[in-house]
Amino acid sequence: MAKAKTKKDAKADQTATASTSTSTQEPTGQQPAPDLTIADLKNLSTIIDVASTRGAFRANEMATVGVMFNKLQAFLAKVAPEQKPENATANTPAPAGTK
Repeated sequence: MAKAKTKKDAKADQTATASTSTSTQEPTGQQPAPDLTIADLKNLSTIIDVASTRGAFRANEMATVGVMFNKLQAFLAKVAPEQKPENATANTPAPAGTK
């Protein structure tokens, strides 16, 4: 004969069923790739600079933070060099006698 389930047994069964169903669920569709832009990296550089200025890092952490900051700066310099004015010719004066 089967033993009658107690409330404790029923709750344990529900928990086991719930954890099994959530762990076996497949994500529907593909998740979008995370966006990380050059502007985000520039903002991160600014955040590190401000945080270090305000003393957010301990002395023993400063070397690691500095190395990462330098790597980030080098990457940004290589990937996104300083923008030159787009209309460099617009700033040059027109030849004399033409308007």
